[in-house]
Amino acid sequence: MKVMVIVKASEGSEAGELPTAELMAAMGEFNNALVDAGIMTSGDGLKPSKEGVRVRFKGEERIVTKGPFAETNELIAGYWVWEVTSMEEALEWVKRCPNPMNEESDIEVRPFYEMADFADIDPSGEILEDEEQLRQKIAMQTAHVCNYLFFAGRTEEALEYYQQHLYAKVGLLMRFNESPDPIPDGAIPENFSDKVMHCEFSIGDMKIFASDGCGDDASLAGFSLSITIDSEQEAHRAFNALADGGTVRMPLQETFWSPLYGQVVDKFGVAWMVMLPSNAAN
Repeated sequence: MKVMVIVKASEGSEAGELPTAELMAAMGEFNNALVDAGIMTSGDGLKPSKEGVRVRFKGEERIVTKGPFAETNELIAGYWVWEVTSMEEALEWVKRCPNPMNEESDIEVRPFYEMADFADIDPSGEILEDEEQLRQKIAMQTAHVCNYLFFAGRTEEALEYYQQHLYAKVGLLMRFNESPDPIPDGAIPENFSDKVMHCEFSIGDMKIFASDGCGDDASLAGFSLSITIDSEQEAHRAFNALADGGTVRMPLQETFWSPLYGQVVDKFGVAWMVMLPSNAAN
């Protein structure tokens, strides 16, 4: 079951008093324990009500009132959302929580409604189906899509080239022989133990994943990476660097959508579209 754990506001929180460093550390440990237990899904603290507003609905009228609000016992200063097996489990976790305030305080636990609670008014299940589609849509709106390139044993060479010519920044890099779990027999060629199992690098604001894969027969086809560069001079430089040892599919030239656009496949088999924005500087 999902519950909201509500930290009630106090005179101190409404006055904008910040927690002590010791309390911040204690709450950090508690949050880590919640995450490690797989219970905490979200949580945040709220600024005093003087930073907020209320909207009262009265027929067609909307009445806006700016904070602060006087009823401290009706306000909240923060919350968690937990996934627990029962209210009893939630209560045990709340008892372990450090006092969230520098004074006496209250924490309230409230279960969320579940669609099963509305079974009597949704006998056909149509509302439940719509709700499930809505949840799926929300989940996909926060998903992150990233290109994953397989260089068939040439990842390090490609990284060095992109660092030199496109000023790529390499983050995480792990080799097969650094894997915390043993690589199954026959999964990779014998000479691949020091090859790149996974790496992450960025060019501009584009993040890319890469690997040597599980052999030297991988091919890169059916897609292109698009890179937009504000400078005509730099666009030519980058295009020429990518074309060195590669294949030009379309030379850099003016098009109706860009003052300069071209297509090239670099020597590692990665297809690129290089372009200028319409307001680019020379």
